[in-house]
Amino acid sequence: VHVVDSGGGLVQPGGSLRISCTISGLTLSTATVSWYRQAPGKEREWVAIINIPNQRLSYAASVRGRFTIYRDSTKDAVSLQMSDLKTEDTATYFCTTGGVWGQGTQVTVSS
Repeated sequence: VHVVDSGGGLVQPGGSLRISCTISGLTLSTATVSWYRQAPGKEREWVAIINIPNQRLSYAASVRGRFTIYRDSTKDAVSLQMSDLKTEDTATYFCTTGGVWGQGTQVTVSS
């Protein structure tokens, strides 16, 4: 299994950004995929999870209502659509499935 994170960048507060996790070596339709993030000097924290077979979703309280996790079937990827971004969302975001982690993608929210 190979996981590659992409799509990070710099965005202003209140803006939106989509990051993606491309997964190979796994039948994505049977997977459970999570996003985590780690800000400088802080521990890695869980952000969101999707159970693709039954489409169950769950979010950390800090992002609920602003972030949406979904399967992008056109690219065999799981994406995280982030809206109303805040400076405290600044972190490196990591995707994981089956114990395999992506390399992370940096999201910076700053004016």
